[in-house]
Amino acid sequence: MHAISQILRRWIGKGVPVAEEPFPSGGLDATTDGQLEEESVEGLLDSDETIALIGSMQVHLIVFLTLALVQLSGPNDADKVVIVSKPPEYEKPIEMIEQFEVSDVPESKIGANALAEFDLSEASAPTFAEIANIPNPVELEPTELGQIMVNKMFNQPVAPQDRLEVKRGQVGHGIAGASGAVDQITHEVMLAAEERPTLIVWLFDQSGSLTRQRQDIRDRFDRIYEELGLLMPDQESAEGENTPPPRVLTSIIGFGETVNLYTEEPTADLGEIKSIVDGIPVDNSGVERVFTAVEAAADEYKSLRRNIRLKGPPRNVLFVVVTDERGDDYFKMESSIAACRKWGIPVYVIGVPAPFGREHTLVKYVDPDPKYDQTPQWAQVDQGPETLLPERLQLSFTGDFEQEPVIDSGFGPYGLTRLCYETGGIYFSVHPNRNVAREVRRGEIEAFSADLKHFFDPVAMVRYRPDYLSQEDYLDAVKRSPLRQSLVTAAQIKNVQGISRPRTRFVKTSDAQLASDLTEAQKDAARLEPLLGQLAMILEQGLAGREKETSLRWLAGFDLAYGRVLAQKVRTETYNAILAKAKRGMPFEESKNNTWELKPADEITVGSKWEREADTAREFLQRVIDEHSGTPWALLAQKELDVPIGWKWTETYTELNPPQRNRGNNNNNNNNNPAPQDDQARMIKRAPKRPVPKL
Repeated sequence: MHAISQILRRWIGKGVPVAEEPFPSGGLDATTDGQLEEESVEGLLDSDETIALIGSMQVHLIVFLTLALVQLSGPNDADKVVIVSKPPEYEKPIEMIEQFEVSDVPESKIGANALAEFDLSEASAPTFAEIANIPNPVELEPTELGQIMVNKMFNQPVAPQDRLEVKRGQVGHGIAGASGAVDQITHEVMLAAEERPTLIVWLFDQSGSLTRQRQDIRDRFDRIYEELGLLMPDQESAEGENTPPPRVLTSIIGFGETVNLYTEEPTADLGEIKSIVDGIPVDNSGVERVFTAVEAAADEYKSLRRNIRLKGPPRNVLFVVVTDERGDDYFKMESSIAACRKWGIPVYVIGVPAPFGREHTLVKYVDPDPKYDQTPQWAQVDQGPETLLPERLQLSFTGDFEQEPVIDSGFGPYGLTRLCYETGGIYFSVHPNRNVAREVRRGEIEAFSADLKHFFDPVAMVRYRPDYLSQEDYLDAVKRSPLRQSLVTAAQIKNVQGISRPRTRFVKTSDAQLASDLTEAQKDAARLEPLLGQLAMILEQGLAGREKETSLRWLAGFDLAYGRVLAQKVRTETYNAILAKAKRGMPFEESKNNTWELKPADEITVGSKWEREADTAREFLQRVIDEHSGTPWALLAQKELDVPIGWKWTETYTELNPPQRNRGNNNNNNNNNPAPQDDQARMIKRAPKRPVPKL
């Protein structure tokens, strides 16, 4: 309170008015100013009004201080917890994301239905990495294929085979004869029969080209069924009402334009089986509905998986398809795969090798009836390709089908091979003239076999297996990779030819005549340049994805295609350029010479741009040879490198007026010996010749 009093004293002394009283008229007396001020204040403090004012102010001040110290809060909630946290401190302002980038690295596990034990080809991600635009892109959506069902989980069969759940089928099994395939299939049947009673269903192609192969397999049935234990001495005596059916039964189906079931009920009678195979008629329609036959067989014998038709335990069922074509009902591929997988039925195919990157081959046809002419004829047969979409550039070496090499792809036709792969079976690629050590000459080809020049070691080709995926997953994988998309787009451009038989000899009789001949020769090269340039542009788009590609097959295919296109492009454009340069004048070093000859050469003399492209072409082709030795890609790369990329002029002399040869006949013109009149009678009568049926 004393402090408050002191404050009030100072405040009143400075600003509080006092009673007006004049100073004594005599002025200031002898007292000091401090004494006067102190007496005045004390006088004021002694006044009653002043004391009351001071007291009131003290009371108000105490009230104000008391209110300031009182906490203004609501009623306390005992259950409420208040947490006071320190505000976050940001070292830098938050950045807003304006653009999303999607990784182009595929995930190892994709799809809601993916199960590790089935190792199914899984659905691709819905978003893809950005791919550079490709000039004139080709539509990659085939419409002729059926419903995509590979990612649908099939129902658990009643009698599952455990081995089908842990591994896929085999797809690169190359053999020289059908007997080897039959022996291995017999082994597979024996394994299945050890597990439980088994049904083997033979599905035979009824085309004329399979006549001899059907006969070869029929002749081997004795050994097959002896090994399977069907020819038991006491089999007939053991028959009775309570005798269970044989452990291994057989059924026969034929297919061509229609599908025919030749066994009303599965049988164990070897004589009946052989008789049925002997009696299968030839279908000359040229149509093979192999996938329809497989799907129909799965529907026919699915009841045996539940043991509805036969007494005893449920049976294993195996399909063996014998054919030499790819099948004309491609749209049934997915549904036939789904049907076999649903009931756990493996499919084995005794088939033919698919030609590398081709749909057709030439098959040596000899009339199966010895009453007719046995002279070999060549017929075109659909046996490829080995992939869903073309992956090999259709760029010929010579422009002549007969001279372009037709070689083995190392695998079977895509549809049938994938059927075996997806169902746990085996595709047997049969060719009687298979030789991986050297080129097979045409004269060595056996009847009803394709004219394939080269074959490859199956062990080396294992790493180059095609992508056996559904249509949807295959296209997704292609679209995610600039390399794959550029290769597939370029491969779908057909009828592409390099400069094959250019004119290389020019005789000069006059400057005008030589210039005219050079101009005419340029026209062939000029027609090829735009298409080769377009192919080079398309493939250049794939260079961006080359470092990320991990598939040996796709790398080999791209490097071969890019190297070959650049080599053909440089070879064609430099041919045109060197002719144009010659039209401006080119003197002979030897005055007597009058002829210019153009010869292939490794050096490029008409421009540094083509020299750089030639070096790039050699680099890519040599890489294929070094990194993919023993494969079809390496073979074709070496063939391309064997032809020099550039050109050079050489000069020579041509006799313009050669002397005529002596056409004298030593007076033999008058010696007209008539042909014997009985020549025709003495000729050996030839058998009639029939045209080649549709194969």
